[in-house]
Amino acid sequence: MNFQQLRSVREAQRRGFNLTEVAQALHTSQPGVSRQIRELEDELGIDIFIRAGKRLTGLTEPGRNVMPIVERLLREAENLRRAGEDFARADRGHLRIAATHSQARYALPPAVRDFRNTHPDVSLQFQQGTPQQVARLLIDGEADIGIATEALALHPELLTLPCYRWTHTVLVPPDHPLAAEAAEGRPLTLERLAEFPIITYETGYTGRSHIDEAFSRAGIDLNVVLVAMDADVIKTYVELGLGVGIVAAIAYDEERDRLLRAIDARHLFADNLTRLAMRRDAYLRDYVYDFVETFAPPLHRAIVEQARLGSGLSD
Repeated sequence: MNFQQLRSVREAQRRGFNLTEVAQALHTSQPGVSRQIRELEDELGIDIFIRAGKRLTGLTEPGRNVMPIVERLLREAENLRRAGEDFARADRGHLRIAATHSQARYALPPAVRDFRNTHPDVSLQFQQGTPQQVARLLIDGEADIGIATEALALHPELLTLPCYRWTHTVLVPPDHPLAAEAAEGRPLTLERLAEFPIITYETGYTGRSHIDEAFSRAGIDLNVVLVAMDADVIKTYVELGLGVGIVAAIAYDEERDRLLRAIDARHLFADNLTRLAMRRDAYLRDYVYDFVETFAPPLHRAIVEQARLGSGLSD
């Protein structure tokens, strides 16, 4: 039994049993992948995969039982490698961060700048996606840290830590009726907001669920005419006059967004919580703890380690 065999088996499951994609991912040949899988099956005395001719089509019952062990062995091998690097190259390495667009665009830059100043020999790799994709990257071991607002806490494999709370804001062009009303000191209501077409986030992104919940509780229909994954797109179409935008407050900058006016909406929608997540069983190098504290200062190393031991943190 060797790690190449284990990697071949794991990748076969992850890539929908497509051995061509497995070979590409492992930088080897398709016959080589087939041989590695068959050799492991012969050694274990079981068929891990269901076959139709030469094609793999699924996992056998023994395969479903073996796969979690394969995953665990490969994770521990990666943890062992990282532990060695901590002693051999304490200040060098790679940090893989998965985040939604809003976090990568608006929340992370100051932390990245400060971290780079103190850890110049650590290279950063960013991957952007939906909250669900961020969680999957963590679970599959393809990211060290994940940052998102929704979905991360739904996965028991992940340790999720609260970072900061934030609210939504409403964006309109300067000549919009809501801008004039705000200037007069008239508070915005859901009823008034619902009179206009809305441009906001896709379902599952950046606190969208709290927007929908607020209108639903009030029994008001929401006329959403355009949805997007990030605030930059939303702001573009608000500037064109296609609707009223609802975005994360952090996404509005008065100097940068001179063609827009922001209207406070914290009284309309529930607060949102940005979370930082990592695999519970991952080995974290020292500089990972440093980055976590740089991004969310309350999450110093002792707090993170306490949470990893099972004490947990309340939101």
